[in-house]
Amino acid sequence: MSSIKNTARLRRAKSTRAHIRELGVPRLTVLRTGQHLYAQVFTADGSKVLAAANTLQAAVGDGLKSKKNSEAAAKVGRLIAEKAKAAGVEKVAFDRSGYRYHGRIKALAEAAREGGLQF
Repeated sequence: MSSIKNTARLRRAKSTRAHIRELGVPRLTVLRTGQHLYAQVFTADGSKVLAAANTLQAAVGDGLKSKKNSEAAAKVGRLIAEKAKAAGVEKVAFDRSGYRYHGRIKALAEAAREGGLQF
């Protein structure tokens, strides 16, 4: 069952990435697992990672009850925004990797917007 769900998610992600590639702006992409959340900012062509943040980092995990909730996702969003701005990136395209814009994904996106990223 899970492989069918993952195949459908990857199909949706492929479509989104094709559209983002046409825009020609850096891409903020998200990977969600059962335990952790990862975010990366890629160049417009996807060849280089400009900034990265995840729940494995000590800066995110400190003071959290759990690393797999919306609060942890918001911390990752703030951290990725801070790192992207330090790398000179202000405007990005949000690649939710086929996940629904809900829960942890939404918390990360809203925190990144509050941190100064535009998308």
